[in-house]
Amino acid sequence: MQRVQGRAKINLTLDILGKRQDGFHEVAMVMQSIELADTVCLEKAREPGIHLSVNLPWLRADASNLAWRAAELMYRSYHITTGIEIRLTKRIPVAAGLAGGSADAAAVLRGMNELFALGASDEELCALGAELGSDIPFTLLGGTMLATGRGETLKRLPDLPQMDVVLAKPHISVSTPWAYRMYDAEPARIHPDTEGMIQAIAAQDETRVAALLCNVLESVTMKKYDILSKIKGQMIRSGARACLMSGSGPTIFCLAEDRAQAEKIAKALQAIPSVDVFVTRTANPMRK
Repeated sequence: MQRVQGRAKINLTLDILGKRQDGFHEVAMVMQSIELADTVCLEKAREPGIHLSVNLPWLRADASNLAWRAAELMYRSYHITTGIEIRLTKRIPVAAGLAGGSADAAAVLRGMNELFALGASDEELCALGAELGSDIPFTLLGGTMLATGRGETLKRLPDLPQMDVVLAKPHISVSTPWAYRMYDAEPARIHPDTEGMIQAIAAQDETRVAALLCNVLESVTMKKYDILSKIKGQMIRSGARACLMSGSGPTIFCLAEDRAQAEKIAKALQAIPSVDVFVTRTANPMRK
């Protein structure tokens, strides 16, 4: 049996540079893995085909699930005939801007590669992952990276010093295509200093990293959902170094000085109704 962790991500920066001819957006994002993770357990099955089970009864365990689609892609690409049992334990909130589905798909790709001794390289797995979703190559490799193109072109950055992180995910869902459409209609006026963030990470300057957090999609999502401003305000009042929305939202994360402060911020956030709160830390790459 193979047991693989699929880690969530946060965006330290997210910039949209324009619309591409293929319909996607050209982006520049500094992305960071966090320790909050789903667990994927894989083993060969007696019956042929894909057998997926999920610990959340309301989450579909069929071909609409990215974990299933990743397994299906591996079957087609490597002509696997043996059946597979996949047990997915979700901890990353769904539709939260944290790449939970992508992390699950990445874990399946990596796990099947090991389970069936396929010998695929990280580059080959990333190329397969990019067929399913732009965030999958990043969640396959993890750590701290600059993502460009539609998000699938990655450049490894120095490991970020480990930082305590608090996540707050309100009980709302945000459609990524909707967020990008709204952004196209009214682009942000303030854009991230992507190069400055890269330099701050290289210098291991946590204060500068916190100061440079920026996501252009906040201008869309926060305008529609007042609770996001409420969450940000509570984080700052509770002593957060800085806070930002991840991806297209709705999760807001903040950086804390240490674990004790993170726990204090989390406790304050739990007073806001209909918000799920998580305390975690940044994570280094998935090194073999």
